[in-house]
Amino acid sequence: MPDASRKFLVGLVCLLAAGAGIGWLYDAPATGVLAAALIALFWQVRHLLAFVRATRTRDFEVFRVGDGIWQQIFSSFSYQQARAARYKRQYRQLLREIRKSTDAMPDGAVILDENHEIVMCNRAAKALAGLKPKKDRGQRVDNILRDPKLTKLLKSETYARAIEIPSPVRDDGWLNCRVVPYGADQKLLVLRDVTESMRLARMRRDFVANASHELRSPLTVVTGYLDTLADDEAMPRDWAMPVTQMQIQARRMNRIVSELLELSRLESAGPADVEERVDVGGLLSAARRALGMPGDTAPIDVVVDSAARLRGSASEIESLITNLVSNAVRHTPVDGSVTLTWRSDADGAELSVTDTGEGIDAEHLPRLTERFFRVDRGRAREDGGVGLGLAIVKHILGRHDGRLEVRSERGKGSTFTCHFPASRLAMPSPATLRGERRPA
Repeated sequence: MPDASRKFLVGLVCLLAAGAGIGWLYDAPATGVLAAALIALFWQVRHLLAFVRATRTRDFEVFRVGDGIWQQIFSSFSYQQARAARYKRQYRQLLREIRKSTDAMPDGAVILDENHEIVMCNRAAKALAGLKPKKDRGQRVDNILRDPKLTKLLKSETYARAIEIPSPVRDDGWLNCRVVPYGADQKLLVLRDVTESMRLARMRRDFVANASHELRSPLTVVTGYLDTLADDEAMPRDWAMPVTQMQIQARRMNRIVSELLELSRLESAGPADVEERVDVGGLLSAARRALGMPGDTAPIDVVVDSAARLRGSASEIESLITNLVSNAVRHTPVDGSVTLTWRSDADGAELSVTDTGEGIDAEHLPRLTERFFRVDRGRAREDGGVGLGLAIVKHILGRHDGRLEVRSERGKGSTFTCHFPASRLAMPSPATLRGERRPA
């Protein structure tokens, strides 16, 4: 026990004993003890009020000298106050350094609390999104940057996803938005100016669309003359092989042009309409009949485990299925197998195409949906692949709020799975038909 506390207790005991002794002289020891306790209480209350007044006026001269209990309380109070002031200075210095570092960032950074209210933002956020650090503090960011995609991103808790929204300060500007965890119950909204990349992407799309459109007419003429030559009985025999090769390449160019036009249309289009109900199981069976040639290709099996309809574009879903199935058939030997599956549950639906073909190395999986990317360029040119099918699949899924998952291993086949959210299903709680196989 500290000396000041021991002295305080000894003094209190002595005072009570003295009061009891005086009271005993007058045959009232209890009264004497009570009087002594009241005196001690009055004395301590007086010091307490003086200490409270000193904390308000910052005048602690009365408590600086001495070794009593109140001097000890002042010493402890002074130490804690000094430490708090030191921590406060360190916190302010750290905060200034954080602000300097964030202000040096070219990207906008907005710290949000659990209610998506702005805690702090840097200078780049002010320049890119028009945010005002002092005025907008405490405001919901989605009330300032009004965009449905941003509101959906903030609510989704999907930290790996990024979106592009129009700039609120530039008519032709675009911002890339990403949300990442930051601190306890906080998020960091990162804003990046992607105006130039969006402009270049638009120029590329326009160029590809215009070039592809202009190529259709001359290709049609060339194809027509080649077909006429091929059907002409008077054509020299040594011309037959070159004309046949030119026909093959002309048809291939026509297919490339058509796929480029389709890809350009998908890239510039918004979300697919939700009014149309697509019978995915029926489209899978149609793809089996169209692409499954007995004796020439691996057998195709269709498994429909759900009666749910997909809200979207039937023609686009048909194109998606055709691209996936044609890829599977092209890379699967005749003695292998291809399985098309449609299933759903309360979380959404899955359309999967599984083959037992040659498979794909893991290093190539991230690039499969890039346009003109082919794992084996030599073989792809021989079997007719041009590297646009999976890029089209990716954009069709984007228009239907879906995503593509690819699992593959070299020599063991591949599985391409298209995931669709429950909001895209025509039946909120789809009734499943377990084990039903749709006839071809």
